[in-house]
Amino acid sequence: MKRDTIIQLGAATLGLACLGLSGGLSSSISNSAGRNQLTYADTAEEGDPPEVALGIAMGAFRGIFVNWLWFRANEMKEKGQYYEAMELARAITTLQPRFPQVWVFHAWNMAYNISVATNTPEERWQWVDAGVRLLRKEGIRANPNDMLLHKELAWIFLHKIAGITDDANQYYKRQVAQEWTIVLGDPPARSIESRTREGATEQFVAWLGGIADAPDTIEALRAADPAAGELFDRVNALTDGRGSYDILRRYESHHAMRTSIFRAQAEASMGEQNRAFASLMDDPRFKDAWPALLNHLRRRLLLDEYNMEPERMIRYTRKYGPIDWRHPAAHALYWSARGVEESLGRWTDESRRDYDFINTDRVTIQALQELYRSGDVYFNFFDSIAGNSGAYQLAPNAAFVESYGEVLEELIDRSWADQDKRPYTVYSAGYENFLRDAIRFFYRRGQKDLAQEYYHRLGTYPRQNINDPFFKVDVSMTLDAFVLKELQDDRVRSPYVMVSEVMGSLQGAYVNGLLAGDDEVFRTGYDWARQAHRYYYETQVRDIVAGGTDTRTGVLDPDFRIVAGDTFARIIQLMRVDQASFMFQRAPVDLQQFAYDFLLAAWKPEIDTQAAAGTGRPFEEMFPEPPGMDAHRAYLAQVRAERQAKQADLEQN
Repeated sequence: MKRDTIIQLGAATLGLACLGLSGGLSSSISNSAGRNQLTYADTAEEGDPPEVALGIAMGAFRGIFVNWLWFRANEMKEKGQYYEAMELARAITTLQPRFPQVWVFHAWNMAYNISVATNTPEERWQWVDAGVRLLRKEGIRANPNDMLLHKELAWIFLHKIAGITDDANQYYKRQVAQEWTIVLGDPPARSIESRTREGATEQFVAWLGGIADAPDTIEALRAADPAAGELFDRVNALTDGRGSYDILRRYESHHAMRTSIFRAQAEASMGEQNRAFASLMDDPRFKDAWPALLNHLRRRLLLDEYNMEPERMIRYTRKYGPIDWRHPAAHALYWSARGVEESLGRWTDESRRDYDFINTDRVTIQALQELYRSGDVYFNFFDSIAGNSGAYQLAPNAAFVESYGEVLEELIDRSWADQDKRPYTVYSAGYENFLRDAIRFFYRRGQKDLAQEYYHRLGTYPRQNINDPFFKVDVSMTLDAFVLKELQDDRVRSPYVMVSEVMGSLQGAYVNGLLAGDDEVFRTGYDWARQAHRYYYETQVRDIVAGGTDTRTGVLDPDFRIVAGDTFARIIQLMRVDQASFMFQRAPVDLQQFAYDFLLAAWKPEIDTQAAAGTGRPFEEMFPEPPGMDAHRAYLAQVRAERQAKQADLEQN
């Protein structure tokens, strides 16, 4: 055989082999592209805007057509034609799903422009939530490594929902708290271990660990736990197959009802399906199957509907602290941090400035600051699902003070605008202000040693800005004088300064006063908190358009009695039983009234069981019912009714 013939046969054989391999690879690549939404639309579906079919028909000229649509959408937005602009944006994202700016435009239009054109908190929330869901479930799925989409989603959570600029922000916050109580269940109960940052973090890691370790499919769940598979079939039938969220909502509703003082009334009004669901919760055959099923459903819901990874949530908890996912800033932190992580492997020194690390990292640090200011969430889920306004109160969470300092250097290293050669940097200014707030908070809480430690850190911070001529004076005075000076200027009107003043003072009054047996410390701290609360509301009240409250921010309840009572009820649950009993019996009657029903529902069964076994005292002896409980419950019902009526009036007007 001639040499040329051999070469031709070899080349033909190699060509056939390559063709076969390319066919296999092409199929694999096509499948992967479909799963990860990396293909362009080639057919118009029912409900698509007519521009989609036209764009597909234009073939190679699709890009030019999309550019024209983009200009038209911007023009309509500028004219206030928000719904028309939204339709064009939807057409663009269908034709060009990897056009991040249009996803942002679309979501921003719904969350900011259309939402404020509506009249009720419910309507506003529908549009804000629609913007969030668009970015989280569709935009980021189509562009999983795009930093812009992550940053904008994080900003909606931080600014629109966690912030105070929208009159309906309190309604948004309650909706997020309600939704994430359903998705993840109640966060870990407060305990002695949660009084330290490390202990609280490990509790929250363990809480998410069951979800992360759950089987991925219902088939795998059946194989691992047949009882859980049977339970799924039965609850799925009771909820008409509506999916994980509905099952979880039904479960959390029953769970919350059973610890509510309104349990009897709620059970009396239950229908047949709810009674059947409750009987499954009580069935001893499914005692161990319920946790397995719930963890599986929560895992699938996070992955499929929320595009969030339980493993990443655990990693962020270990890195940043005990994140309560009922708080909107927790989601701002997740998405900004995720956006940075997904982009770190893609930039080079030449393209670094094409990636907005600075502003995305700033959302991360602002989210951490918000979690310090208000990351301790108290939320009455049962009241919320019952249609009431629901108790919702935020308090500072000291665990995130250290988190801020720990991640600061990492963020500075990524920022070209915050290097040592600059006399002023934004990160340094933010950290200095943060330390000032933390010093005051710990001082008011009675932890003066810790306040002194942070005061020293403020004075010795190596990246101090040199633009403030009075800084050296501020850090050279005594701690007492520094705290007093900090509250003499307009900063006293800042809502978050007042929150830290009020909550820090109350916590110090209860722990360092009542628990320590020091009546003077209790009275001094309590009186200061009441004065600060009154001053804030006397200077910050104004009418609003929506939201059902009459304050500019609503960061604290306008009724100081409720603020003080709810805070007492939460703190007492952190104590050992003997400490809680001592604190309870030393407290004024009005504080006892707020704590009593919580303790009755949560602690009485266990305490009475131990008393019957001869290992403790009866509940009534440790926590005697305070006088006036019927009147106290009537007062809370009246407050709830008045606020509902006021919200209805606002909606009508």
